[in-house]
Amino acid sequence: MSQTITLPGLIDPHVHLRDPGQTYKEDFLSGTSAALAGGFTTVMDMPNNLTPITTEARLQTKIDSARRQAVCDIGFHFGTLGDNFAEFPKVISQVMGLKIYLNITTGGFIIDGAKLRGIYEAWPEGKPILLHAEDDVSDLVWKTLKAVSKPTHMCHVSSRAELEFVMRAKDAGLPLTCGVTPHHLFLSEKDADQLGPYGFMKPFLKPQADQDFLWDHFAAIDIIESDHAPHTKEEKDSDKPPFGVPGLETTLPLMLSAEAEGRLTRAQLIERLHTNAARIFNVPVDDSTHIEVDMSEREIRNEELLTKAGWSPFAGRRVVGRVSKVILHGETVFVDGKVLVKPGSGRLLP
Repeated sequence: MSQTITLPGLIDPHVHLRDPGQTYKEDFLSGTSAALAGGFTTVMDMPNNLTPITTEARLQTKIDSARRQAVCDIGFHFGTLGDNFAEFPKVISQVMGLKIYLNITTGGFIIDGAKLRGIYEAWPEGKPILLHAEDDVSDLVWKTLKAVSKPTHMCHVSSRAELEFVMRAKDAGLPLTCGVTPHHLFLSEKDADQLGPYGFMKPFLKPQADQDFLWDHFAAIDIIESDHAPHTKEEKDSDKPPFGVPGLETTLPLMLSAEAEGRLTRAQLIERLHTNAARIFNVPVDDSTHIEVDMSEREIRNEELLTKAGWSPFAGRRVVGRVSKVILHGETVFVDGKVLVKPGSGRLLP
């Protein structure tokens, strides 16, 4: 008989659910269903939609859509190109943080680096700033944080240079945390060659030496975040495949498999997938929310995924762990691959 373990509901502060604007890739119902299947009871959606979420009106449209569809708890990050400061006080009570893109990625939603300090000065206290900041902009981030000390989270750290920057900044007392994705922990540039467009993402997959550095300095990583970025197979097979891979349903089994191999402890797993995200993003947690995980070995299979993308770069990999039950605020919402609650039952954060 297989072993079942109980974990707190997982928290992912970094997903792209494509709603509104590109719901053929994902919508709030399919995305939050995939979240439950992966053990995530809270997710936070990024603002780089087809029409970026840079105004209160656009944010409200997104919130209204989620209110009708979400089956897990969900919050939202706001966006900026450095030209919407008047919107900040209007939305601060409705969002989890502010996302800034310092490198090119999906949607071309990138700021002029000269505007970064002004954005930091304009963003109200109390909610963190999240950065897409690869190693070529680390000097700019350092100077900005030294001048305007506001809590900052560096998303999807993927290389030795980026993690070394985070470690130096923490040692210097700068208010910086970081997240790392499973694809950067479990895939390298060698896999990118094999996966082709299905391994095409930002930041790009790195050499094995960078991945080894992430694992060797796992203590410096605050959060494991999926960066769930679904695209259709047709898009990935096109002449111009978009950046991104889905990840909500594979993050936990990959991390549990790493735990089984002795690469991290259960306590570290819970910290990176629950505790630290709750603290950094001020997510309320309660004892009536937890997940149950069947620890049998299995194969990741595309046809079992609930995301509309319908594929994973980890398809065919042997892992341990399948979420068998999710209890959210005392209610059983997911059992053995099936969502049991109606669309719109998830709570909106904050």
